[in-house]
Amino acid sequence: MKEMTCIVVGGGYAGIHALKAIRKSVQEEQSGRRLRLVLLDPLPAHLRKVLLFKPAVGENEITVPWQRVLPDGTEIIQGAAQHIDGDAKQLYYKDAEGNGKQLAYDVLVVAVGSVARRPEAGAGGIALTDPQSSERIGEQWRRNMKLAASGEHSASKQQLMSAAVAGAGVTGIETAAELAYAMKDEAVRHGLNPMDVRVHLLNTHERLFREAPAKVGRKLERLLAECGVTVHHRTQAVREQDGSLTLTRGEPMRVGLTVWTMGLVPNPVLRGMNLPLTAQGSVIVDGSYRVEGRPGVYSIGDCAHIIDPASGLTDSMTCKEAIPQAGRLGRILCADLAGRPAPSHRKSTVPSFTIGLGPSRGLVWTRKWGLDMIITGKLAFRVKSFVWNYASMLHTGNNKPIE
Repeated sequence: MKEMTCIVVGGGYAGIHALKAIRKSVQEEQSGRRLRLVLLDPLPAHLRKVLLFKPAVGENEITVPWQRVLPDGTEIIQGAAQHIDGDAKQLYYKDAEGNGKQLAYDVLVVAVGSVARRPEAGAGGIALTDPQSSERIGEQWRRNMKLAASGEHSASKQQLMSAAVAGAGVTGIETAAELAYAMKDEAVRHGLNPMDVRVHLLNTHERLFREAPAKVGRKLERLLAECGVTVHHRTQAVREQDGSLTLTRGEPMRVGLTVWTMGLVPNPVLRGMNLPLTAQGSVIVDGSYRVEGRPGVYSIGDCAHIIDPASGLTDSMTCKEAIPQAGRLGRILCADLAGRPAPSHRKSTVPSFTIGLGPSRGLVWTRKWGLDMIITGKLAFRVKSFVWNYASMLHTGNNKPIE
């Protein structure tokens, strides 16, 4: 029985779902091929990237052992992809010890995802980019609370009990809400007035959540106000130094902490991998996720520039886009191997978003039949928790959402 080696580079949401879909499609195909599935990822475990803010507000574990999320029999290699030789079908990488190695493939799926956009050098504050930066954020606001309670610091109590979140995408919204609740709880613990806690969310646009109608953005802003978050529209942070946050409009803001949540960019590792890229650094693929000029190479998820052939719309960097891509990729791969027409990408026709708003609270919006449907409160949080777990394939068995 001939063995086919399929390597998936990147164990994020797109990668783990691609591995599952490929295994399922090859098994259903009953082609007589023996499948060798390999995951290459630089991390020792799956990182639940959408929960990066969690270590900043509590003792939350946001990594999951690979064995818990991958199909049985998947071979796991801890290493960082370096270069692809498309002619020889060889993937070059560095292992966990930094040694250069190579691996032959029949099929290669590039799903290295995205990374958080960083502010300019010297901008101050802390960019929410990884679990370590999230932990530093938590350490800083807790230290500020202790200083505010002791009265032994030159900064005012109000400044120490204030924080700014620069960037009002979904990550910024969720981070601001979680910070507000956590800081209020800590204030009570130190005998401070929780009403003195101030969390400022800086939004460069004219309203929140532009993916939905304006009424949804207004609802979201009201819910954030209930959490203790003040939204500043058409306001961009420039630089924080010694607790003074310079803004593009208005007076500087005095805060004890600045958190940067500036959105996502395609993983910069792509620029060294010998792949065709857009000007923004995304992998160029056709309507069936094939990389032009690289036989057997596909790309999905945040790192791929995927356009719906019918509508011309581009998929966004979300797990709700990546998961259907992965499912379709399994069928595409089998069709290509069998020499029959492959499915084409199709963008989801039902817009929907789920947003966490602190402990056991959230907002869910979807549009169907021309109607905007909004769910809030604990039910919305349960939906959000399910989505978080589903993205990491933790939606079966007795797994409980991280809270």
